[in-house]
Amino acid sequence: MYQNQDQLLEQLVRGTIITQDVANDVKKRALDGKQRPEQLLMAEGKISEDALLEVKAKLLNIPSIDLRGLQIPKQVLNLIPREVAENYQMVPFEQQGTELHVGMVNPQDFKAVEAVEFLAQKADLKVRYYLISEDGLKVTLRQYREIGEEAEEALSHIGQKTAVVAADEASLQEMEQVIKSAPVSKMVLVILRHAIDGRASDVHIEPTLKDTKVRYRIDGILRTSLVLPKYIHAAIIARVKVLANLKLDETRKPQDGRIRLNIEGRDIDFRVSTLPLFEGEKVVLRILDSTSSVPALEKLGYHDVHIDTINQNVKRPHGLILLTGPTGSGKTTTLYTVLSMLNKDGTNIVTLEDPIEYYMSGVNQSQINPEIGYSFATGLRAILRQDPNVIMVGEIRDKETTELVIHASLTGHMILSTLHTNDALGAIPRMIDLGAEPFLLSSVINLVIAQRLARKICPDCKTQTEIPARLIKQAKEQIDRTPAKYLEGINTTELIFYKGKGCARCGDLGYQGRTAVAELIDITPEIREIINRGGDRLEIEKVLPKQHFISLAQASLIKALQGVTTLDEVLRIASF
Repeated sequence: MYQNQDQLLEQLVRGTIITQDVANDVKKRALDGKQRPEQLLMAEGKISEDALLEVKAKLLNIPSIDLRGLQIPKQVLNLIPREVAENYQMVPFEQQGTELHVGMVNPQDFKAVEAVEFLAQKADLKVRYYLISEDGLKVTLRQYREIGEEAEEALSHIGQKTAVVAADEASLQEMEQVIKSAPVSKMVLVILRHAIDGRASDVHIEPTLKDTKVRYRIDGILRTSLVLPKYIHAAIIARVKVLANLKLDETRKPQDGRIRLNIEGRDIDFRVSTLPLFEGEKVVLRILDSTSSVPALEKLGYHDVHIDTINQNVKRPHGLILLTGPTGSGKTTTLYTVLSMLNKDGTNIVTLEDPIEYYMSGVNQSQINPEIGYSFATGLRAILRQDPNVIMVGEIRDKETTELVIHASLTGHMILSTLHTNDALGAIPRMIDLGAEPFLLSSVINLVIAQRLARKICPDCKTQTEIPARLIKQAKEQIDRTPAKYLEGINTTELIFYKGKGCARCGDLGYQGRTAVAELIDITPEIREIINRGGDRLEIEKVLPKQHFISLAQASLIKALQGVTTLDEVLRIASF
């Protein structure tokens, strides 16, 4: 077990996470500034909190756990009083029989260990310790007071009469006084903070005839988290509008805006969209965590065969790489991952985005603004005069952008972009439909990726499940047509599927997190010739087996047989 920061720095150097020079530098500055070296390393972005937690767990020889997004049952949480948890920087998060799992920021704090052991003995429980991050502790401590309780406290300070002023639009001045009041501001902050804590990607604040519903989209699924009285709705919507610099007195047409807030030391962007409904205005906020790091392809869930194909294509000097899929399928994240592979000192990368979802050092990122005429097409024209090597265009959605993308690919640039089609094969006819000449498209297109996101089974409550014979037969037919290189380590004679029973860690949902499922078409000379003749879909389908192509259905089935996801998720994202 490590007793001081010196051992931690030695381990970080040994693991090539930081250099010896960096270790010496932070050690010296930590002494001068009375800060721990690990705090300086995280503040300067030299190591992520997750990576630091992993190294510390190895040194301490105890398991680590990320508590962010974990819903802890009240009866477990109350085994250690809030005051004790805050004082000793620890929290109980799960009980399995007579064993209590406790997360600690510093497992070497013997006073904290004594306190836990004393409380556990009173409840006839044994304790198993886990290492947690300070950020994970902060997030979890808030569960001592649930969103409903925090909302009730804020509501108690908002008089019904006061809130109705905003609803009736008595005057702009009176409305502004209401929405700037502390209780309304606190209510909006509570809603947004709990969304961040719960790993939500979107927040829906929607009116009904009798009340206001707050729903969070977590792992792609919407769930109602809070129901508020209708009289508060107008004040909440108005407060969001103020934060997003939208017009308060315009309630008849949709508006779009953006909010940036610092929550628990993290800069979080919210893309705001309002929509007038019969019952009142609805607001949807898309959460964009600009501090989160870009994951590697392996972390996203890509198969080794697909990773090899992508690596070969990004090494090409020019051409077009397309990502397709519906909204919310992780296309942009995968594009950023590919960009990070290309991000080198000798390469000029310029992006056109709507909006900028990650901030990448070394990449020139520009956000389009249609209101002032700065569209993908006009931006692309300007970018071509910026001496780029690699260009990322957020989306191809019209004929003008399509023609410019083809032209840029022909003139020696690597272009990455997204397209809305159901599968990888659909990208070629869609590009032709958008105005791309087949003979030009065939010479520039290198790779097409279609992607979906499948929810992952919670590892803590994964169990084998029975599947109807009809579905087993259909799944077997798909697996029999799947190339052997994708099936290594999978029992193909007896298909076994899994599901999550539901536990404290996943909030009784059986799922936690998501993984990418993809199909790739590598544009070979043979496929280029077919595109040149007009891109007949059936012709391309016939030559795909030569490149060991697997469909979205086959890719998702492989994930299910590996125990990563469920058959229900396979059927949700791909039909077979």
